Parts: sequence; C-alpha cells; structure tokens
Amino acid sequence: MQQLVFATNNKHKLAEVQAMINGLFNLQSLADIHCEEDIPETANTFEGNASLKSEYVLKHYKLGCFADDSGLEVRALNDEPGVYSARYSGTRDMEQNIDLLLAKLGDNLNRQASFRTVISLRLAREHYLFEGRINGHITTERRGEDGFGYDPIFVPDGYSKTFAEMTANEKNSISHRSIAINKLVSFLKNH
Repeated sequence: MQQLVFATNNKHKLAEVQAMINGLFNLQSLADIHCEEDIPETANTFEGNASLKSEYVLKHYKLGCFADDSGLEVRALNDEPGVYSARYSGTRDMEQNIDLLLAKLGDNLNRQASFRTVISLRLAREHYLFEGRINGHITTERRGEDGFGYDPIFVPDGYSKTFAEMTANEKNSISHRSIAINKLVSFLKNH
C-alpha cells in the first residue's frame, strides 16, 4: 500500500480525509512522522500555503506528501477571510473568528460565500494542484453541533442545513475538501 503524508495536525481534517480515502493509501499525519515544526504558511494564496507545507515535508522527510489550505470566501467582504480563515480575529479561536465575520457582515443581504480547498501533492520531483469549491451562503447565527471551523454558519447551495447540522457522511459527500480529495485520489489511482 502506498504511503502518503497528509501535512496536517488538525485531527478533524485528518479524520475527514481518512474517511474519504477509505484505506486506499497508508495515510500518515505530521505527528506520525514526528514532524513537530510549525510549518510556516506565509503565502497570500491557498495554492501558495499548501505548496509551502508539502514542499517542507518532502524536503525534510523525503516522503511523498500532500497538504491543503482551505478557507471561507465571503463575497460582501471582498472574499475575506480567505487565507486568514483560521486566524481571522488575530487568534485561532474559531468562536472569535465566527463572531468577527458575523459582525462584519451585519445585516448585509448579500451573504454569498464559498469554501475553497487547494491540495498540493509532491511526489519526488513532481508537483500537482487540485482544487475543490462549494458555494453557499452565511447564516445570521450559528446552527448545529457537528463539524468545525465555520461549519455552523455555512449553508451549501441546494441545502437548508449548515455543515454543522449535517452528518459527517452528508458533509463529506459534498464538501470543498471532498471535491479536492476525490480529484487527488482519482489522480493517484491512475498515476
């Protein structure tokens, strides 16, 4: 079975991806390879940040790796929080990040938003990018107990529930991350 590192310490993301990959690969996290460094995410694009992480693991651990960078883009806020989604409020506290986003949106009727994921895959000298996007809108208040990040305030187009109100299987079947992961898995199966 092919071994791949998913350059993350986020247990929620790891669980989501493991469920989607469904045993096709021996998936390892940064903790599994004893990478305790805080890999810098200093790029101003999702592609750039994902690439920085995958390049770091390949260079320092000599292992095939993929990394993602994901975020929420809200139209009325000029696509904020974007690459700063995880630290929008200046902290990594998602409750504060959600509070800031809802405060900035206020009563604005344009609540269109997209979740985007970009995956950077590095295999030896080869580099590939895969993108997933799902459009939807931002609610006026939190709904649901599951999920993580901005899931309690994002309703995908065609649905009435937030990601946080969906089961893991429901969310994983339509999410931005699942779209990108499915592209990655399809590529790896045929590569």
